[in-house]
Amino acid sequence: MFQEVIDKSLEVIREFEKVEKKKWGVEGAMMELSKQVGELSKNVMMFEGYYMAGRDSLPEYQTSKDKIADELSDILFMVIRIAEHYGIDLEKEHMNQLDIALKHPLMKVKKK
Repeated sequence: MFQEVIDKSLEVIREFEKVEKKKWGVEGAMMELSKQVGELSKNVMMFEGYYMAGRDSLPEYQTSKDKIADELSDILFMVIRIAEHYGIDLEKEHMNQLDIALKHPLMKVKKK
């Protein structure tokens, strides 16, 4: 399933390149990733009530789980784009990092 997400993302990237008439470099992808992380932060902060009372009544401070999901999806899209730029098998690397995490010494501490 994860590889399907990557493949579909790469298909969309190729279509964007046709419309935009150019390829995004890794620098552009990094700037967009930073922007999307900021948007995610703003939406999470709004959703969790970290802004002054009353702000949630303003249109620019309206949020929902759907908006958070949208930002997470945009971030994944940029991560896939960056991985593709460097020829990284994202699925393989993520699985490798999960295996490493499970072998971490703190994971072997018995819970009381």
